[in-house]
Amino acid sequence: MKKIGIVMGSDSDLPVAEKAIDTLKELEIPYEVHVYSAHRTPIQAAEFSKNARDNGFGAIIAFAGKAAHLAGALAANTTLPVIGVPVKSSTLDGLDALLATVQMPSGIPVATVAIDGAQNAALLAAQMLSIEDKEAADKLQAKRERDAEKVLEKDAAISAKY
Repeated sequence: MKKIGIVMGSDSDLPVAEKAIDTLKELEIPYEVHVYSAHRTPIQAAEFSKNARDNGFGAIIAFAGKAAHLAGALAANTTLPVIGVPVKSSTLDGLDALLATVQMPSGIPVATVAIDGAQNAALLAAQMLSIEDKEAADKLQAKRERDAEKVLEKDAAISAKY
C-alpha cells in the first residue's frame, strides 16, 4: 500500500494534523509526518515533493496557517495529489489560510478541505489510494458502516427519549 505524506509548515500545526494521523491509523494506512516550511525550508519541501512518488507516497496532505503557501509549493513539484488543510490561526480565524490554499494558479491543483479539516483530508487521501487499492477501499467502506451505525444508535436513543 502506498503511504500518505503529512507535511506541516510548523510544529504548531500538529494538534490539527493529529486528527489526520489518527484517521490514517484507524484505517491502517501508512504515513510519514514531516515539518517543512514553504518559506523557511523551501529546498527541503521541494525535495520531499519531487521524490515523493519514488519514495512510495500516493498523496500528500499539507497543513499550514496564515500565508499557507505550503500545499501549492509541494504541488508545484509533484504530480501526486496534494490536499491542503488551512489551519486556523489567531490572525483571521483561518480565512487567510483558506484563501491562500484554495486559490491555486491554473495548472497546479490543490484539493482543499475546510479550515482545520484534517479528518476529511485523511479520508480524501485514503479515497485517492482506494482507486487502485482494494484493501484501502474495503477499510473505507468498513469505516463508513461503523460511522453510520453510530448515527443510528444516537437516533434510536433520541427517538426513545422523545
